[in-house]
Amino acid sequence: MYCFIHRSSALALVCISSCAALAQPQDPNAWQDHGPPLAGGHVYPQMTVMAPGAGSRSEAGIGALIPWADRLWAVGYVAHIQGQGLGLYEIKPDLSWRLHPASVTGTFANRLIHWRTNQAFIGPYAIDEKGTVRTIDAIKGHRLAATANHLFDPDMVYFLTMEGLLFEVNARTLESRHLADLTMELEWDEGAYKHFKAAHTAQGRLVVANNTYEEPEHMGTRSGGRLAEWDGKGAWTILERNPFIEVSGKQNAGAGSYYGNTLYALGWDDASVILRVLHKGVWTRYRLPRGSDSWSHTWNTEWMRIREAQTERYLMDAFGIFYDLPALVYDGNIQAIKPIASHLRICPDFVHWSGAMVLAGDQTDNAVGQPQSGLWFGSIDELSTFGKPTGWGAAWRHDAVKAGEVSDPFLMTGFDAKSLHLIRHDSAAHELTITIEVDPLGDGTWLRYLECSLDAENNYVHHEFPPGFSAHWVRARSSADGIVSVQFHYN
Repeated sequence: MYCFIHRSSALALVCISSCAALAQPQDPNAWQDHGPPLAGGHVYPQMTVMAPGAGSRSEAGIGALIPWADRLWAVGYVAHIQGQGLGLYEIKPDLSWRLHPASVTGTFANRLIHWRTNQAFIGPYAIDEKGTVRTIDAIKGHRLAATANHLFDPDMVYFLTMEGLLFEVNARTLESRHLADLTMELEWDEGAYKHFKAAHTAQGRLVVANNTYEEPEHMGTRSGGRLAEWDGKGAWTILERNPFIEVSGKQNAGAGSYYGNTLYALGWDDASVILRVLHKGVWTRYRLPRGSDSWSHTWNTEWMRIREAQTERYLMDAFGIFYDLPALVYDGNIQAIKPIASHLRICPDFVHWSGAMVLAGDQTDNAVGQPQSGLWFGSIDELSTFGKPTGWGAAWRHDAVKAGEVSDPFLMTGFDAKSLHLIRHDSAAHELTITIEVDPLGDGTWLRYLECSLDAENNYVHHEFPPGFSAHWVRARSSADGIVSVQFHYN
């Protein structure tokens, strides 16, 4: 059995597999035609990525997509480089496709357009503007998490592996040099499994994300996650010891030269989703609800992405919610993050290509049978039909807060019914007042909305926001020391 890739009309999962209807095996590198679509015309079953037989340790996914050289390119993804038959897939506008002859089976989820040399980097491949593919032999045996622009040399790029190895590669010659081992740089807790997933260069720094999150992280007995930055000269700086999954921002020509070029970093803890924003060299921090707890693990969260889905329109996939994300930040305030839909789809990547929005997939691992995945083609506006936005999360969750302390802003806009749970967990005798403040304008204008007093006996308050009430952000302020939870539910 062979692995191929296939086509769709509106939203299609590119699947790479041998077509069951074919009586004789075919050349796996031959161009294949598409068949009739299924699933409302969005999915072509012939375009399914399949591990041949039982040829993958766990999964057969599509790790990354990139439109380039008049085609769509997709790269296969197996767990821990255990598998065979997947590789680099090349799809033409007529949706004919093939497994490229240069294909290497591996664990790849990286992509970058390098405009200095007019090349697309995806997996261990460099593809020029005519579609000629070169393979970077020195790194093809590594699990590749991210590719990023170089801090100093515009002819170089960085490659980050999931094990934390950082390489720099000459984009012209493809010569590679091992630069750093981040498992030796970022002060790891004993027993923490390293699982790097993203890197991005902006505002004079390289930012990386490691998404380690297992039961010790949930229980607060270990901190294996990392968000860290490096200026290319001195020591690395750890920004967070929480798990982070994505670091992204503008990738087009010259974007790295903008001092104000916004960089986003997506992570989480046991309370809620965390969004860090770097603007003009200053980091700010926000919180978002979770749309599902299905992703609350190192392995499950590795596919969340922030991408420029259309020209100057960013899309963020975070814990089962698609968001419309502003491309720019003004005056240090991020304004209208808008939830689009709740969903349960694993989306390793998404791009706009040939008039359609294309979602990659990692749908079926070996727990339920032969590993396989596909592509979905459609309109970006169809995402709103996936499900009405719902979610929950905490501004504080069992947190020891101090008098006068203020929580991170928590997203409020774009959801329907909203409720609030205030819980005091300590048994101290003094009264504690939690003030709920809202920012209706999205510019940091905070207004007092509600005050609730809690003591050892009356330690719980529930509040229903009026129908139709909303603001961009909501936060909590404590009048005294205590252990407090401030939990929001949106549905």
